[in-house]
Amino acid sequence: MKITALSVYPIKALRGIELKSAQIGPLGIKHDRNFILYEVHPSTGTLKKIQLDSHPRCALFEQQIVSADEAALVVVRYHGSTPKNAAATEESKQLQIPLEPDMSSLEKIDVVLHSSPASAYRMGDAYDAWFSEHFGVPTMLVYLGDGRRAVLGKTLPPKPAQEQQQQGWISSLTSYIIGSQGPGVNSGPWVSFSDVAPLMVASEPSLKDVRDRLLNGQPVEMYKFRPNIVVDGEGEDAWAEDFWAELAIGPSHSVEKNTLQLTGNCVRCTSLNVDYQTGKPAEGELGNVLKRLMKDRRVDTGSKWSPVFGRYAFLDGRHTEGINVSVGDSVEVTRRNTERSAWDWPGM
Repeated sequence: MKITALSVYPIKALRGIELKSAQIGPLGIKHDRNFILYEVHPSTGTLKKIQLDSHPRCALFEQQIVSADEAALVVVRYHGSTPKNAAATEESKQLQIPLEPDMSSLEKIDVVLHSSPASAYRMGDAYDAWFSEHFGVPTMLVYLGDGRRAVLGKTLPPKPAQEQQQQGWISSLTSYIIGSQGPGVNSGPWVSFSDVAPLMVASEPSLKDVRDRLLNGQPVEMYKFRPNIVVDGEGEDAWAEDFWAELAIGPSHSVEKNTLQLTGNCVRCTSLNVDYQTGKPAEGELGNVLKRLMKDRRVDTGSKWSPVFGRYAFLDGRHTEGINVSVGDSVEVTRRNTERSAWDWPGM
C-alpha cells in the first residue's frame, strides 16, 4: 500500500489542512489538535466542547499554517455569512493565531475532554470574541501547550512488549514508553485534544464502500471522516483495517521502516452528515451517511450503536525521536488481529 493523504487539524473540529509530508511524534502529527474551542454557558461559565456533531458550523472554518516573520501562524478564515451588525470586510473573516504562543502570558485553565482532564491555557479575549461572533455563542479558544491528556481505557493504550509476546507476537521491542514530558513527569501514553488517540488511519477501499451505499451515486469525501493518514488499500479489501494491528511505513526504496501500532476502532457520529458548504446537516443522501453505515458497520462490541470507520493509532515506542512520513510512502501490514478490537473508553 501507499500513503495517499496526510492531514493535520491545529484547531480541533475545524477543517483540516492537507500535507505532503508530516512529522509524527508521540502526540501524533506535529501541531495536531493543539487548540480546542469551548462554548461557554453565559450564566454558569460551564464549558462544552465544540465539535462538528453539535456545532456543524465548524465546517465553515478553514485553517492554514503560514510562516510569519518571527513565528508560524494558524490563519483561520470563516466561509459563512457575516453576522448581523458586523463589518463585512475580508479582515473580519480572518483571524491569525500564533501556532506556538508564549504560554507565560496566558491564563491557565483546567479543561476536560471525554473524561480525560488537562491543564491548558486561554488564548485571550480577542480570540474568544472573534470565534464568538462567528459561532453565535460565547466561545473560548484554549491552547494545550505543555499540558497532556491521559489515554484512558484498558484496550486503547498500546500494550508493553512483554504482554504482546505473551500473546504470540515476537518483537524486538524492549518497552513502550511514549509521551514523556521531561524529568519528574510521568510517561504516557498521552494525547493532545484528539478525541482518544494521537492518530487515525483510514483506507480508500472502505471509503468506496461507503460511496457505493449511497443512492444515486452521491459522493462523500474522505475529509468528512477527518483522518490523519489515508492509505490506498492496494491488495486489501474494504474494511480490512478493522483487523490491522501494526503498520510499517517508509519510502519505497528504504529498508528501514517506521512502525505504528493500531489499537482501537474509530466509532462514528452525526458529524458525517454535515454539509461543509452550508455548515448545516446535509440534505438528501449526503445527510444519510451515518444511517447507511449503521446497517452493518456496528461491528465493535464495546460500542454497539455506533458504526466503525478507521483505526486509531500510536507511534511505536522505539521511535523516541519521532518520524517523518510523506505522501507516496509505502505501507505494509506487519501484524493483524484475529478479532476486532472492543471499545472501552470510559468517557464516550
